[in-house]
Amino acid sequence: MSTTRRLWIALGLLLGTTFAVLLWMGREIHRLAPPLPERVVATSGQVLFTRAELEEGRQVWQSFGGQQLGSVWGHGALVAPDWSADWLHRESTELLDMWARRDYAAAYKDLGEPEKASLKARLQAEMRGNSFDAKTDTITVSNDRALAISNVAAHYVSLFSNDPATQTLREGYAMRNDTVPDLKHRQELAGFFFWTSWAAATDRPGGTISYTSNWPYEPLVGNSPTPGSFMWTVFSVLFMIAGIGLLAWHYAVWHSKEPHLAPPAKDPLAGITVTPSMRATAKYFWVVLALVLVQVLLGAITAHYQVEGQQFYGFDISQILPYSLTRSWHTELAVLWIATAWLATGLYIAPAVSGHEPKFQRLGVNVLWTCLLIIVVGAFAGQWFAVMQKLGLANNFWFGHQGWEYVDLGRFWQLFLFVGLLLWLGLVGRALWPALRRKDEMSSIVGLLFLSTVAIALFYGAGLMWSEHTHISMVEYWRWWVVHLWVEGFFEVFAVAVISFLFVKLGLVRGKTATINVLFATIVFMAGGVLGTFHHLYFAGTTVGVIALGASFSALEVVPLALIGMEAYETWSHGRATPWMARYRWPIMFFLAVSFWNLVGAGLFGFLINTPLALYYMQGLNLTPLHGHTALFGVYGMLGLGLMLFCLRGMKPDVHWNEGWLRGSFWALNIGLSLMALLTLLPLGVLQLSAVLENGYWYARSAEFMTQPIVHLLIWMRVPGDTIFAIGMLLFTWFVARLWIKPRRLAEPHASGGALPVHAAMAPRED
Repeated sequence: MSTTRRLWIALGLLLGTTFAVLLWMGREIHRLAPPLPERVVATSGQVLFTRAELEEGRQVWQSFGGQQLGSVWGHGALVAPDWSADWLHRESTELLDMWARRDYAAAYKDLGEPEKASLKARLQAEMRGNSFDAKTDTITVSNDRALAISNVAAHYVSLFSNDPATQTLREGYAMRNDTVPDLKHRQELAGFFFWTSWAAATDRPGGTISYTSNWPYEPLVGNSPTPGSFMWTVFSVLFMIAGIGLLAWHYAVWHSKEPHLAPPAKDPLAGITVTPSMRATAKYFWVVLALVLVQVLLGAITAHYQVEGQQFYGFDISQILPYSLTRSWHTELAVLWIATAWLATGLYIAPAVSGHEPKFQRLGVNVLWTCLLIIVVGAFAGQWFAVMQKLGLANNFWFGHQGWEYVDLGRFWQLFLFVGLLLWLGLVGRALWPALRRKDEMSSIVGLLFLSTVAIALFYGAGLMWSEHTHISMVEYWRWWVVHLWVEGFFEVFAVAVISFLFVKLGLVRGKTATINVLFATIVFMAGGVLGTFHHLYFAGTTVGVIALGASFSALEVVPLALIGMEAYETWSHGRATPWMARYRWPIMFFLAVSFWNLVGAGLFGFLINTPLALYYMQGLNLTPLHGHTALFGVYGMLGLGLMLFCLRGMKPDVHWNEGWLRGSFWALNIGLSLMALLTLLPLGVLQLSAVLENGYWYARSAEFMTQPIVHLLIWMRVPGDTIFAIGMLLFTWFVARLWIKPRRLAEPHASGGALPVHAAMAPRED
């Protein structure tokens, strides 16, 4: 049996086993999710909330942005509190002060330590005791707690209105006035926040750990890391070390056997004919650049909200473009423009791989592009009406804002996008079909490329697995199928297959070698990637089994990144293998940047927050976007830009490339991203972490902490990095535009996709 066949069998067994476990654990998450009661009542018989009110409260939360304004159970935006942690602390202090005044005629903060300890023990018994009765489907709370709940609910009713009493707090939270104009909706919203807090502090039946594994850290109620978090953190580190050792051994053994491959004298891609459908993908790249420029602008506005609250340099824009809306569009555009770049690459590469242009392929490419524009405009318009509370709860789920970070699109637009992805799958598949039928050294790479295409199209469907009233724990489960498996998983397999194919076609890597490397890399990545999904779900109403699997397998995601320097060296070597490779210098430079940010953003900053113990304290702090920004743009964004340049090189073979624009863009993007991370996100995240450890999670997300001068200074320090980054993106856009606007033709035209003459490739670079 050949090595390639063994690797395919191993990959099949791996995916079958890991997805079976992933689905089985999904069943367990559903079975053991925190109960949503029919009623919440006081011992006096007073009904505080009904299930209908709790569910409608969640709908209200979703309608104004959900996870895009504050967070729940740690998932969501960084500005405004984590509402579950904020409610928990407010209710706890309300009870402590109530008892202190009743028993000692003084405020809790003025009591001596013995009195404080006594009341704190009483509070923990009150808050952690599980009073849910499954027979009556009812949560019962004491009359004292009912009064505290009423007082805290009044705070949120005021906060989400235009009450002048909470105006300063709204500005600190970057909330627009009248975020929820309807009084009944504000009361129901408060009920939803109560329930998320109740699940965070209440012990599971027969246990001493809350439904959210004692998250958030709140010393008042006894929320602290569980023994399982400590234990699986240790095992996570051990698994990572063992995995790195095994991978290093494999690399040393395998690569020592590989003989040197002499590169061809001429560019092998010179013979590729650019078909009409391949040329039609140009408009996708134009859309990519438009989307990324809008995303950069929205990112600047979103970041500025942290210092001026409701204004942008003196202009009150919160009543037109609220923070939750600019952040929604900023995060969605990141995924949309990167995905568009990769989808366009698939449409461009497929006919190049097979040498076949199916009938009506160009029409299909144009129809899909039109659908993309309709989806972006329609979905974003619906979200504006939803956040401005003009759409109504009845229409919000289908046409407005779902409130789940990265998958905020209304269900109608999600379905439309899913249909578009299926159309993309059909277009790529029919173009690849002749290559799939061939049996040669490239067949496995082409097969993996096609399978990743299938996975990209189908796995977005995981975002359709929840309904409007699905339990929040199950929504989180399916949401991370999209964010983790779709974006971080199968897109990466697709990219590895595309790049490997390009290097093989360029004659820089043997087909058999590339096939084995791609299959092995896919096995290593997916070994940690599939069950590593659970590391996003440690505290989402799940059990210790999720922590164990997430910690163990997500550690393996870091393993391939340990040898990223060797991968970078190989990429760099390919770029210098022969003079004609100078044509591909800048695509390869962007691939080098991918390797760097894979190590730093995905590896170092990712593992920083990856283990259960670390994430317990860091979830929802600025250390999370430190990983998010450097990994999402640094890896997937840079990869998208590099693939775009590869396609443009073939699409415009006879046009002069002004390398000065590209050089400036490349370094500005990388320097800007580095400054953003090192001057703001990292130091601010460390300050927040210190605040969590000293005062509890609620404090690090409070207006009291986030409005400190040092915090504002660190946010202002984003300006240099953001400015340099924006300049880099403008330079890249201008470079691409000049390929069509008054382009300079080369003195010696070449065949489509062909190489420059050797003397031209070796000529000094022109700035």
